[in-house]
Amino acid sequence: MDNEEIIEKATRSCDKSYNFNETHDKSRPLQMWFQDSDEGKVLFIVFYTQACRWSQCTGCNLPSLMSKHHVNFKPIIRQIDHIFDQPELLAKGDEIKKVILSNNGSILDEETFSSTALIYLVTKLNLHFKNLKTVSIETRAEYVDFSELDFLSRTLKEGDHPTNLEIAIGFEVFNDKIRNEVFKKGLDLQVLEGLAKKLAKFDFHLKCYFMQKPIVEMTNKEAIEDIKKGIDYLSEISKKYNIRINMHLNPTYVATGTILERDFKKGLYQPPKLSDVIKALRHGKNKGISIFVGLFDEGLACEGGSFIRKGDEDIIDTLHEFNKTQNYDLL
Repeated sequence: MDNEEIIEKATRSCDKSYNFNETHDKSRPLQMWFQDSDEGKVLFIVFYTQACRWSQCTGCNLPSLMSKHHVNFKPIIRQIDHIFDQPELLAKGDEIKKVILSNNGSILDEETFSSTALIYLVTKLNLHFKNLKTVSIETRAEYVDFSELDFLSRTLKEGDHPTNLEIAIGFEVFNDKIRNEVFKKGLDLQVLEGLAKKLAKFDFHLKCYFMQKPIVEMTNKEAIEDIKKGIDYLSEISKKYNIRINMHLNPTYVATGTILERDFKKGLYQPPKLSDVIKALRHGKNKGISIFVGLFDEGLACEGGSFIRKGDEDIIDTLHEFNKTQNYDLL
């Protein structure tokens, strides 16, 4: 079975009805935006490649923005060149402290993101962002191996400013049964700890994406408690392996073309309230990990399916400020 068949079979096995994006210009990245965090100015880049080969996570429609077909290294390199041809981006080069690299799947899966292009990308980062402190690479844990980490460690140290690496994975839900049997993430805690051990050897960082209330079966209270348990677990792993960990907490939006959209339209599901996100977030105080609250649905929510509601403006301002400061007194 080739990769196109794998992606199609995985997508349909989870009752996803979306199609893939075959009209995007392969020489242009899919999206770029800036974030402000406690680490400073962050540049988030989403490259246009072949879709995630896992594609089973029931609430995720990020692969719908990608191609079902293979995208080789040449157009990906043109995407990289396009990024570094932007005068407004280069003007901010000295401000950028962190770059997050994504293809809505796994950057370290060489089947979907060329190794040649990755080397070229790191070279460009070294050349243009002299104050860069961290490069964050989104991937599934199974694609991370020692040889890649060793190579990336040496390469990132060759810039004007030694740069650290953060591996960012989708954890989604702490509850094992919900994560793997309902949401179909395919991530065991033993795999997560194995990754933490690998990263600790290089003094690299770990980011874990969590979703608050990602399935219809969760009540608001259960969703809050799940995030609290996730915070406690990551805190334990951080101490156990002496590794810096960030939780990226995403309130769940109703993604178009997923089972969640079907349940939402039946009146069976409502996204979490931002006030409930704050209730979960408060648990992170003095836990030894940082937390960033995601407030962007990338335009993928169905009509009425966003977690942002009328009257949330003050809460959003508070969360943006928290992301920049990690000041729990704001909450």
